[in-house]
Amino acid sequence: MSTGIVYLVGAGPGDLGLVTFRAKELISAADVLVYDYLVHPELVKWCRPECEIVYVGKQSGFHSIPQEEIETILVKHAKAGKKVVRLKGGDPYVFGRGGEEARTLAKDGIPFEVVPGVTAALAAGAYAGIPLTYRNTSTSLVFLTGHEDPTKRQTQVDWRSYGALKHATLAIYMGMGNLKFILSELVAGGLDPKTPAAVVQWASLGRQRSVAGTAATLAGLVEKSGLAAPAIIFVGEVVRGHEAIDWFEHLPLFGRRVAITRTRDQNGELREKLETLGAEVLELPLIRIGKYVEKDALVEILAELGGYDWIVFTSANGVRYFFEDFLKGFPDIRALGLLRFACVGKATAREIEKHHIKVECMPDTATGDSLADALIATGSLDSAKVIVVTGNLTRDTLVKKLEAARAIVDRLQLYKTEKTDLTADPIADDFREKGADAILFASSSAVQSFTDQAKSLKLAKDARRPLAGSIGPQTTETMKKVGMDIAFEAKTPSLDSLIEALIKNLKASR
Repeated sequence: MSTGIVYLVGAGPGDLGLVTFRAKELISAADVLVYDYLVHPELVKWCRPECEIVYVGKQSGFHSIPQEEIETILVKHAKAGKKVVRLKGGDPYVFGRGGEEARTLAKDGIPFEVVPGVTAALAAGAYAGIPLTYRNTSTSLVFLTGHEDPTKRQTQVDWRSYGALKHATLAIYMGMGNLKFILSELVAGGLDPKTPAAVVQWASLGRQRSVAGTAATLAGLVEKSGLAAPAIIFVGEVVRGHEAIDWFEHLPLFGRRVAITRTRDQNGELREKLETLGAEVLELPLIRIGKYVEKDALVEILAELGGYDWIVFTSANGVRYFFEDFLKGFPDIRALGLLRFACVGKATAREIEKHHIKVECMPDTATGDSLADALIATGSLDSAKVIVVTGNLTRDTLVKKLEAARAIVDRLQLYKTEKTDLTADPIADDFREKGADAILFASSSAVQSFTDQAKSLKLAKDARRPLAGSIGPQTTETMKKVGMDIAFEAKTPSLDSLIEALIKNLKASR
Protein backbone atom coordinates (compact mmCIF):
# COMPACT_ATOMS: atom_id res chain seq x y z
CA MET A 1 0.00 0.00 0.00
CA SER A 2 1.38 3.40 -0.96
CA THR A 3 1.73 6.10 1.68
CA GLY A 4 -0.89 8.84 1.68
CA ILE A 5 -0.30 12.52 2.25
CA VAL A 6 -1.08 15.07 4.98
CA TYR A 7 -2.10 18.66 4.25
CA LEU A 8 -1.55 21.13 7.10
CA VAL A 9 -4.21 23.64 6.17
CA GLY A 10 -4.94 27.07 7.61
CA ALA A 11 -8.69 27.49 8.15
CA GLY A 12 -8.48 31.25 8.62
CA PRO A 13 -9.88 33.30 11.51
CA GLY A 14 -13.57 32.44 11.16
CA ASP A 15 -15.14 34.30 8.24
CA LEU A 16 -15.70 31.66 5.56
CA GLY A 17 -14.85 34.20 2.87
CA LEU A 18 -11.27 34.29 4.16
CA VAL A 19 -10.65 30.56 3.58
CA THR A 20 -8.31 30.02 0.62
CA PHE A 21 -9.46 28.32 -2.57
CA ARG A 22 -6.76 25.67 -2.07
CA ALA A 23 -8.08 24.91 1.42
CA LYS A 24 -11.63 24.38 0.14
CA GLU A 25 -10.37 22.20 -2.68
CA LEU A 26 -8.47 19.94 -0.27
CA ILE A 27 -11.30 19.72 2.28
CA SER A 28 -13.68 18.62 -0.49
CA ALA A 29 -11.32 15.82 -1.54
CA ALA A 30 -10.13 14.58 1.88
CA ASP A 31 -10.38 10.98 3.07
CA VAL A 32 -9.80 12.09 6.67
CA LEU A 33 -10.36 15.54 8.19
CA VAL A 34 -8.72 16.36 11.52
CA TYR A 35 -9.85 19.73 12.86
CA ASP A 36 -9.54 22.16 15.78
CA TYR A 37 -11.90 24.03 18.11
CA LEU A 38 -11.54 27.38 16.32
CA VAL A 39 -12.39 25.99 12.89
CA HIS A 40 -15.74 27.26 11.55
CA PRO A 41 -18.19 24.31 11.68
CA GLU A 42 -19.41 25.11 8.16
CA LEU A 43 -16.04 24.00 6.77
CA VAL A 44 -16.69 20.44 7.92
CA LYS A 45 -19.79 20.34 5.68
CA TRP A 46 -17.51 20.74 2.65
CA CYS A 47 -16.30 17.16 3.17
CA ARG A 48 -17.49 14.25 1.07
CA PRO A 49 -20.05 12.01 2.83
CA GLU A 50 -17.51 9.19 3.10
CA CYS A 51 -14.81 11.39 4.69
CA GLU A 52 -13.82 10.37 8.22
CA ILE A 53 -14.02 13.40 10.53
CA VAL A 54 -11.86 13.58 13.66
CA TYR A 55 -12.28 16.42 16.19
CA VAL A 56 -9.16 17.21 18.24
CA GLY A 57 -10.18 20.64 19.52
CA LYS A 58 -8.42 22.38 22.36
CA GLN A 59 -9.89 25.09 24.55
CA SER A 60 -8.37 27.04 27.39
CA GLY A 61 -8.09 24.67 30.33
CA PHE A 62 -9.32 21.68 28.32
CA HIS A 63 -7.26 19.59 25.93
CA SER A 64 -9.37 16.79 24.53
CA ILE A 65 -6.42 15.04 22.81
CA PRO A 66 -2.70 15.58 23.62
CA GLN A 67 -0.57 17.03 20.81
CA GLU A 68 1.49 13.85 20.54
CA GLU A 69 -1.65 11.82 19.98
CA ILE A 70 -2.82 14.22 17.27
CA GLU A 71 0.46 13.69 15.47
CA THR A 72 0.06 9.92 15.83
CA ILE A 73 -3.41 10.17 14.23
CA LEU A 74 -1.97 12.02 11.23
CA VAL A 75 0.82 9.50 10.73
CA LYS A 76 -1.49 6.49 11.14
CA HIS A 77 -3.98 7.61 8.52
CA ALA A 78 -1.27 8.70 6.07
CA LYS A 79 0.46 5.32 6.38
CA ALA A 80 -2.90 3.71 5.58
CA GLY A 81 -2.75 5.50 2.22
CA LYS A 82 -5.28 8.21 3.10
CA LYS A 83 -5.42 11.82 1.98
CA VAL A 84 -5.46 13.61 5.35
CA VAL A 85 -6.37 17.27 5.87
CA ARG A 86 -5.26 18.72 9.19
CA LEU A 87 -7.42 21.83 9.51
CA LYS A 88 -6.10 24.45 11.92
CA GLY A 89 -7.63 27.79 12.92
CA GLY A 90 -5.76 30.76 11.45
CA ASP A 91 -2.40 29.75 9.97
CA PRO A 92 -0.67 26.44 10.76
CA TYR A 93 2.70 28.08 11.40
CA VAL A 94 1.54 31.03 13.54
CA PHE A 95 1.13 29.69 17.11
CA GLY A 96 -0.69 26.70 15.63
CA ARG A 97 1.92 24.00 16.39
CA GLY A 98 1.96 23.23 12.69
CA GLY A 99 5.74 23.25 12.79
CA GLU A 100 5.73 20.41 15.33
CA GLU A 101 3.36 18.37 13.20
CA ALA A 102 5.42 19.03 10.06
CA ARG A 103 8.61 17.83 11.78
CA THR A 104 6.91 14.67 13.00
CA LEU A 105 5.63 13.93 9.48
CA ALA A 106 9.08 14.55 8.01
CA LYS A 107 10.68 12.27 10.60
CA ASP A 108 8.24 9.47 9.72
CA GLY A 109 8.74 9.93 5.99
CA ILE A 110 5.16 11.13 5.41
CA PRO A 111 4.65 13.43 2.39
CA PHE A 112 2.99 16.70 3.41
CA GLU A 113 2.02 20.12 2.14
CA VAL A 114 1.43 23.31 4.11
CA VAL A 115 -1.40 25.62 3.03
CA PRO A 116 -1.20 29.06 4.69
CA GLY A 117 -4.25 30.69 6.22
CA VAL A 118 -5.20 34.19 7.33
CA THR A 119 -3.93 34.39 10.89
CA ALA A 120 -6.16 35.86 13.60
CA ALA A 121 -4.19 39.07 14.12
CA LEU A 122 -4.56 40.06 10.47
CA ALA A 123 -8.32 39.54 10.57
CA ALA A 124 -8.75 41.19 13.98
CA GLY A 125 -6.94 44.29 12.78
CA ALA A 126 -8.83 44.45 9.49
CA TYR A 127 -12.26 43.86 11.06
CA ALA A 128 -11.78 46.24 13.99
CA GLY A 129 -10.31 49.24 12.19
CA ILE A 130 -6.76 48.66 13.43
CA PRO A 131 -4.10 48.84 10.67
CA LEU A 132 -1.22 46.75 11.94
CA THR A 133 1.39 49.12 10.56
CA TYR A 134 1.19 52.84 9.83
CA ARG A 135 3.74 55.11 8.18
CA ASN A 136 5.79 57.22 10.63
CA THR A 137 4.17 55.79 13.81
CA SER A 138 4.23 51.98 13.53
CA THR A 139 6.88 50.64 11.22
CA SER A 140 7.27 47.15 12.72
CA LEU A 141 4.89 44.38 13.76
CA VAL A 142 5.57 41.76 16.43
CA PHE A 143 3.49 38.62 16.95
CA LEU A 144 3.71 37.31 20.52
CA THR A 145 2.08 34.55 22.53
CA GLY A 146 0.78 35.36 25.99
CA HIS A 147 0.11 31.70 26.79
CA GLU A 148 3.18 30.90 28.83
CA ASP A 149 4.19 27.83 30.77
CA PRO A 150 5.76 29.19 33.99
CA THR A 151 7.78 25.98 34.36
CA LYS A 152 9.62 26.65 31.09
CA ARG A 153 11.66 29.76 31.72
CA GLN A 154 13.58 29.43 28.46
CA THR A 155 10.38 30.07 26.44
CA GLN A 156 8.92 32.87 28.53
CA VAL A 157 8.45 36.24 26.87
CA ASP A 158 10.51 39.09 28.27
CA TRP A 159 7.63 41.57 28.19
CA ARG A 160 9.71 44.42 29.56
CA SER A 161 12.03 44.27 26.57
CA TYR A 162 9.04 44.65 24.23
CA GLY A 163 7.83 47.59 26.29
CA ALA A 164 11.00 49.42 25.24
CA LEU A 165 10.32 49.00 21.50
CA LYS A 166 9.64 52.18 19.56
CA HIS A 167 7.32 52.56 16.56
CA ALA A 168 6.05 48.98 16.93
CA THR A 169 2.69 47.24 17.02
CA LEU A 170 2.38 44.28 19.38
CA ALA A 171 -0.17 41.63 18.42
CA ILE A 172 -0.56 39.22 21.32
CA TYR A 173 -2.22 35.83 20.93
CA MET A 174 -3.59 33.72 23.81
CA GLY A 175 -2.92 36.43 26.36
CA MET A 176 -6.32 37.06 27.91
CA GLY A 177 -5.55 35.04 31.04
CA ASN A 178 -2.42 37.14 31.63
CA LEU A 179 -3.65 40.48 30.27
CA LYS A 180 -3.15 42.56 33.41
CA PHE A 181 0.33 41.12 33.99
CA ILE A 182 1.39 41.58 30.35
CA LEU A 183 0.34 45.23 30.25
CA SER A 184 1.95 46.02 33.59
CA GLU A 185 5.23 44.42 32.45
CA LEU A 186 5.19 46.37 29.19
CA VAL A 187 4.74 49.62 31.14
CA ALA A 188 7.50 48.59 33.57
CA GLY A 189 9.74 48.13 30.53
CA GLY A 190 9.22 51.67 29.35
CA LEU A 191 5.91 51.64 27.46
CA ASP A 192 3.99 54.88 27.96
CA PRO A 193 0.86 53.98 30.01
CA LYS A 194 -1.16 56.20 27.64
CA THR A 195 -0.26 54.03 24.64
CA PRO A 196 -3.48 52.95 22.85
CA ALA A 197 -4.40 49.29 23.31
CA ALA A 198 -7.35 47.09 22.34
CA VAL A 199 -8.77 43.58 22.55
CA VAL A 200 -10.73 41.98 19.66
CA GLN A 201 -12.69 38.82 20.44
CA TRP A 202 -14.02 36.36 17.82
CA ALA A 203 -12.51 38.41 14.99
CA SER A 204 -14.33 38.45 11.62
CA LEU A 205 -17.48 36.72 12.95
CA GLY A 206 -20.87 38.24 13.72
CA ARG A 207 -20.17 37.79 17.42
CA GLN A 208 -17.00 39.89 17.24
CA ARG A 209 -16.61 42.32 20.12
CA SER A 210 -13.86 44.81 20.81
CA VAL A 211 -12.76 47.09 23.61
CA ALA A 212 -10.21 49.89 23.28
CA GLY A 213 -8.37 51.91 25.91
CA THR A 214 -4.76 52.42 26.91
CA ALA A 215 -2.06 50.22 28.35
CA ALA A 216 -3.10 51.55 31.77
CA THR A 217 -6.87 51.10 31.41
CA LEU A 218 -7.43 48.18 29.02
CA ALA A 219 -7.36 45.36 31.61
CA GLY A 220 -10.09 47.02 33.68
CA LEU A 221 -12.23 47.74 30.60
CA VAL A 222 -11.95 44.15 29.43
CA GLU A 223 -12.92 42.80 32.84
CA LYS A 224 -15.94 45.09 32.94
CA SER A 225 -17.06 44.11 29.41
CA GLY A 226 -16.67 40.38 30.01
CA LEU A 227 -14.52 39.75 26.94
CA ALA A 228 -12.59 36.49 27.01
CA ALA A 229 -10.68 34.12 24.71
CA PRO A 230 -10.39 33.67 21.81
CA ALA A 231 -9.09 37.19 21.36
CA ILE A 232 -6.16 39.21 20.07
CA ILE A 233 -4.57 41.99 22.12
CA PHE A 234 -3.14 44.97 20.24
CA VAL A 235 -0.76 47.51 21.76
CA GLY A 236 0.47 50.47 19.75
CA GLU A 237 -0.36 53.78 18.11
CA VAL A 238 -2.27 52.00 15.34
CA VAL A 239 -5.20 51.53 17.76
CA ARG A 240 -5.70 55.30 18.06
CA GLY A 241 -8.74 56.50 16.13
CA HIS A 242 -9.76 52.99 15.08
CA GLU A 243 -13.46 53.95 15.29
CA ALA A 244 -13.12 56.08 12.14
CA ILE A 245 -12.26 53.05 9.96
CA ASP A 246 -14.08 50.35 11.91
CA TRP A 247 -16.26 49.25 8.98
CA PHE A 248 -17.32 45.81 10.29
CA GLU A 249 -18.83 46.82 13.61
CA HIS A 250 -20.92 49.44 11.80
CA LEU A 251 -22.67 46.98 9.47
CA PRO A 252 -26.50 47.00 9.76
CA LEU A 253 -26.75 43.56 11.39
CA PHE A 254 -23.53 43.62 13.41
CA GLY A 255 -23.99 42.17 16.89
CA ARG A 256 -27.37 40.65 15.98
CA ARG A 257 -28.08 36.95 16.40
CA VAL A 258 -30.32 35.62 13.64
CA ALA A 259 -31.68 32.07 13.55
CA ILE A 260 -32.45 30.61 10.12
CA THR A 261 -34.66 27.59 9.59
CA ARG A 262 -34.07 26.40 6.04
CA THR A 263 -32.54 23.00 5.28
CA ARG A 264 -28.75 22.73 5.59
CA ASP A 265 -28.41 22.56 1.79
CA GLN A 266 -30.46 25.74 1.37
CA ASN A 267 -28.93 27.73 4.24
CA GLY A 268 -25.77 28.72 2.36
CA GLU A 269 -27.11 31.68 0.37
CA LEU A 270 -29.16 33.13 3.23
CA ARG A 271 -26.33 32.64 5.71
CA GLU A 272 -23.84 34.35 3.40
CA LYS A 273 -26.12 37.35 2.89
CA LEU A 274 -26.69 37.76 6.63
CA GLU A 275 -23.03 37.35 7.57
CA THR A 276 -22.03 39.89 4.91
CA LEU A 277 -24.22 42.35 6.83
CA GLY A 278 -22.48 41.48 10.12
CA ALA A 279 -24.97 39.06 11.69
CA GLU A 280 -24.13 36.08 13.86
CA VAL A 281 -26.10 33.27 12.22
CA LEU A 282 -27.56 30.24 14.00
CA GLU A 283 -28.62 27.37 11.75
CA LEU A 284 -31.72 25.56 12.95
CA PRO A 285 -32.48 23.18 10.07
CA LEU A 286 -36.04 22.30 11.07
CA ILE A 287 -36.68 20.32 7.91
CA ARG A 288 -34.70 17.88 5.80
CA ILE A 289 -35.25 17.47 2.07
CA GLY A 290 -34.28 14.15 0.54
CA LYS A 291 -34.73 12.42 -2.78
CA TYR A 292 -37.94 10.43 -3.08
CA VAL A 293 -38.85 9.31 -6.60
CA GLU A 294 -42.06 7.84 -7.90
CA LYS A 295 -40.18 5.49 -10.23
CA ASP A 296 -43.06 4.45 -12.47
CA ALA A 297 -44.02 8.07 -13.09
CA LEU A 298 -40.37 9.01 -13.74
CA VAL A 299 -39.83 6.23 -16.28
CA GLU A 300 -43.10 7.04 -18.07
CA ILE A 301 -42.42 10.79 -18.25
CA LEU A 302 -38.79 10.42 -19.38
CA ALA A 303 -39.88 7.99 -22.10
CA GLU A 304 -42.37 10.56 -23.44
CA LEU A 305 -40.25 13.64 -22.77
CA GLY A 306 -40.40 14.85 -26.37
CA GLY A 307 -44.18 15.10 -26.16
CA TYR A 308 -44.28 17.68 -23.36
CA ASP A 309 -44.46 21.43 -23.84
CA TRP A 310 -43.52 22.78 -20.39
CA ILE A 311 -41.68 21.55 -17.29
CA VAL A 312 -42.38 23.49 -14.09
CA PHE A 313 -40.19 23.68 -10.98
CA THR A 314 -41.10 25.19 -7.62
CA SER A 315 -37.72 24.63 -5.91
CA ALA A 316 -34.03 24.27 -6.64
CA ASN A 317 -34.14 20.79 -5.07
CA GLY A 318 -36.56 19.64 -7.76
CA VAL A 319 -34.18 20.91 -10.47
CA ARG A 320 -31.20 19.09 -8.97
CA TYR A 321 -33.03 15.79 -8.58
CA PHE A 322 -34.60 16.01 -12.05
CA PHE A 323 -31.29 16.48 -13.83
CA GLU A 324 -29.64 13.84 -11.70
CA ASP A 325 -32.12 11.27 -13.08
CA PHE A 326 -32.36 12.78 -16.55
CA LEU A 327 -28.60 12.57 -17.11
CA LYS A 328 -28.54 8.91 -16.04
CA GLY A 329 -30.77 8.08 -18.99
CA PHE A 330 -29.76 10.76 -21.50
CA PRO A 331 -26.08 11.72 -21.93
CA ASP A 332 -27.02 14.61 -24.22
CA ILE A 333 -28.96 17.66 -22.97
CA ARG A 334 -30.53 17.92 -26.44
CA ALA A 335 -32.77 15.00 -25.47
CA LEU A 336 -34.96 17.63 -23.78
CA GLY A 337 -36.08 18.62 -27.27
CA LEU A 338 -38.29 21.71 -27.35
CA LEU A 339 -39.32 21.46 -23.69
CA ARG A 340 -39.79 24.93 -22.18
CA PHE A 341 -38.79 25.71 -18.59
CA ALA A 342 -40.76 27.63 -15.95
CA CYS A 343 -39.91 28.11 -12.29
CA VAL A 344 -40.48 30.01 -9.05
CA GLY A 345 -37.68 32.18 -7.69
CA LYS A 346 -34.20 33.25 -8.69
CA ALA A 347 -32.44 30.43 -6.81
CA THR A 348 -34.42 27.84 -8.78
CA ALA A 349 -33.70 29.70 -12.02
CA ARG A 350 -29.96 29.70 -11.28
CA GLU A 351 -30.05 25.94 -10.79
CA ILE A 352 -31.69 25.50 -14.20
CA GLU A 353 -29.28 27.91 -15.88
CA LYS A 354 -26.32 25.83 -14.68
CA HIS A 355 -27.27 23.48 -17.52
CA HIS A 356 -27.22 26.37 -20.04
CA ILE A 357 -31.00 26.29 -20.31
CA LYS A 358 -33.09 29.43 -20.60
CA VAL A 359 -35.96 29.94 -18.14
CA GLU A 360 -38.86 31.18 -20.26
CA CYS A 361 -41.37 31.87 -17.50
CA MET A 362 -40.65 33.17 -13.99
CA PRO A 363 -43.06 35.46 -12.10
CA ASP A 364 -41.91 38.55 -10.21
CA THR A 365 -43.51 37.13 -7.05
CA ALA A 366 -42.03 33.78 -6.03
CA THR A 367 -45.19 31.77 -5.34
CA GLY A 368 -46.90 28.85 -7.03
CA ASP A 369 -50.04 30.93 -7.63
CA SER A 370 -48.04 33.65 -9.38
CA LEU A 371 -46.23 31.07 -11.50
CA ALA A 372 -49.55 29.60 -12.61
CA ASP A 373 -50.81 33.07 -13.56
CA ALA A 374 -47.61 33.80 -15.49
CA LEU A 375 -47.90 30.55 -17.43
CA ILE A 376 -51.54 31.21 -18.22
CA ALA A 377 -50.56 34.69 -19.47
CA THR A 378 -48.27 33.09 -22.11
CA GLY A 379 -51.41 31.81 -23.89
CA SER A 380 -49.70 28.47 -24.49
CA LEU A 381 -51.55 26.15 -22.12
CA ASP A 382 -54.64 25.08 -24.09
CA SER A 383 -54.12 21.29 -24.56
CA ALA A 384 -50.43 21.71 -23.67
CA LYS A 385 -48.73 18.85 -21.84
CA VAL A 386 -47.03 20.04 -18.65
CA ILE A 387 -44.74 18.33 -16.12
CA VAL A 388 -44.88 19.77 -12.61
CA VAL A 389 -41.96 18.58 -10.47
CA THR A 390 -43.10 18.37 -6.84
CA GLY A 391 -42.28 17.25 -3.34
CA ASN A 392 -44.58 15.49 -0.90
CA LEU A 393 -45.78 18.80 0.58
CA THR A 394 -46.22 20.82 -2.60
CA ARG A 395 -49.60 22.58 -2.68
CA ASP A 396 -52.22 21.59 -5.29
CA THR A 397 -53.07 25.19 -6.22
CA LEU A 398 -50.53 25.39 -9.04
CA VAL A 399 -51.69 22.16 -10.67
CA LYS A 400 -55.38 23.03 -10.32
CA LYS A 401 -54.88 26.44 -11.93
CA LEU A 402 -52.99 24.94 -14.87
CA GLU A 403 -55.65 22.28 -15.37
CA ALA A 404 -58.36 24.95 -15.23
CA ALA A 405 -56.51 26.65 -18.12
CA ARG A 406 -56.97 23.39 -20.13
CA ALA A 407 -53.40 22.12 -19.67
CA ILE A 408 -52.76 18.38 -19.37
CA VAL A 409 -50.68 18.16 -16.20
CA ASP A 410 -48.52 15.26 -14.98
CA ARG A 411 -47.07 15.52 -11.49
CA LEU A 412 -43.59 14.12 -10.92
CA GLN A 413 -42.59 13.75 -7.27
CA LEU A 414 -38.80 13.72 -6.87
CA TYR A 415 -38.25 14.72 -3.24
CA LYS A 416 -39.84 14.74 0.17
CA THR A 417 -39.68 17.11 3.10
CA GLU A 418 -39.27 15.65 6.60
CA LYS A 419 -39.02 17.20 10.04
CA THR A 420 -35.69 17.03 11.84
CA ASP A 421 -35.05 16.45 15.53
CA LEU A 422 -32.97 19.23 17.11
CA THR A 423 -33.12 17.89 20.67
CA ALA A 424 -29.40 17.10 20.81
CA ASP A 425 -28.19 19.61 18.21
CA PRO A 426 -25.39 21.86 19.62
CA ILE A 427 -26.61 24.92 17.67
CA ALA A 428 -30.09 24.35 19.10
CA ASP A 429 -28.48 24.22 22.57
CA ASP A 430 -26.98 27.64 21.91
CA PHE A 431 -30.37 28.93 20.74
CA ARG A 432 -32.11 27.59 23.84
CA GLU A 433 -29.49 29.11 26.15
CA LYS A 434 -29.05 32.56 24.56
CA GLY A 435 -31.98 32.99 22.18
CA ALA A 436 -31.69 35.32 19.21
CA ASP A 437 -32.74 38.75 17.97
CA ALA A 438 -34.77 37.23 15.14
CA ILE A 439 -35.80 33.90 13.64
CA LEU A 440 -36.56 33.66 9.93
CA PHE A 441 -39.05 31.23 8.38
CA ALA A 442 -38.86 30.55 4.65
CA SER A 443 -41.44 27.75 4.36
CA SER A 444 -44.64 26.49 5.96
CA SER A 445 -42.99 23.12 6.69
CA ALA A 446 -40.31 24.86 8.78
CA VAL A 447 -43.01 26.68 10.75
CA GLN A 448 -44.84 23.43 11.43
CA SER A 449 -41.64 21.67 12.48
CA PHE A 450 -40.74 24.55 14.82
CA THR A 451 -44.19 24.30 16.41
CA ASP A 452 -43.93 20.53 16.78
CA GLN A 453 -40.55 20.91 18.50
CA ALA A 454 -41.61 23.83 20.71
CA LYS A 455 -40.82 21.97 23.93
CA SER A 456 -37.32 20.96 22.85
CA LEU A 457 -36.61 24.52 21.58
CA LYS A 458 -37.91 26.29 24.68
CA LEU A 459 -35.75 29.27 25.56
CA ALA A 460 -34.00 29.71 28.88
CA LYS A 461 -35.34 32.32 31.27
CA ASP A 462 -32.73 34.97 30.40
CA ALA A 463 -32.50 34.17 26.67
CA ARG A 464 -33.37 36.78 24.06
CA ARG A 465 -36.88 36.38 22.64
CA PRO A 466 -36.57 36.57 18.84
CA LEU A 467 -38.77 38.48 16.44
CA ALA A 468 -40.33 36.02 13.96
CA GLY A 469 -40.10 36.89 10.28
CA SER A 470 -41.88 35.32 7.31
CA ILE A 471 -40.72 35.13 3.69
CA GLY A 472 -44.22 35.45 2.24
CA PRO A 473 -48.01 35.04 2.43
CA GLN A 474 -48.12 31.23 2.49
CA THR A 475 -45.60 31.01 5.31
CA THR A 476 -47.39 33.81 7.17
CA GLU A 477 -50.71 31.97 6.83
CA THR A 478 -49.17 28.89 8.46
CA MET A 479 -47.60 30.97 11.24
CA LYS A 480 -51.03 32.45 12.01
CA LYS A 481 -52.67 29.02 12.04
CA VAL A 482 -50.23 27.72 14.68
CA GLY A 483 -50.62 30.88 16.79
CA MET A 484 -47.15 32.29 16.21
CA ASP A 485 -46.58 36.03 16.67
CA ILE A 486 -45.41 37.51 13.37
CA ALA A 487 -43.15 40.54 13.67
CA PHE A 488 -42.66 41.11 9.94
CA GLU A 489 -43.19 39.69 6.45
CA ALA A 490 -41.09 40.24 3.34
CA LYS A 491 -42.69 42.56 0.79
CA THR A 492 -41.96 39.98 -1.90
CA PRO A 493 -41.13 36.28 -1.32
CA SER A 494 -37.35 36.57 -1.71
CA LEU A 495 -34.32 36.37 0.54
CA ASP A 496 -33.31 39.98 -0.18
CA SER A 497 -36.77 41.25 0.69
CA LEU A 498 -36.82 39.15 3.87
CA ILE A 499 -33.47 40.59 4.96
CA GLU A 500 -34.63 44.11 4.18
CA ALA A 501 -37.65 43.60 6.46
CA LEU A 502 -35.39 42.09 9.12
CA ILE A 503 -33.08 45.12 9.19
CA LYS A 504 -36.00 47.54 9.32
CA ASN A 505 -37.69 45.75 12.23
CA LEU A 506 -34.52 45.22 14.25
CA LYS A 507 -33.76 48.94 13.98
CA ALA A 508 -37.27 49.71 15.24
CA SER A 509 -36.85 47.31 18.17
CA ARG A 510 -33.69 48.91 19.57
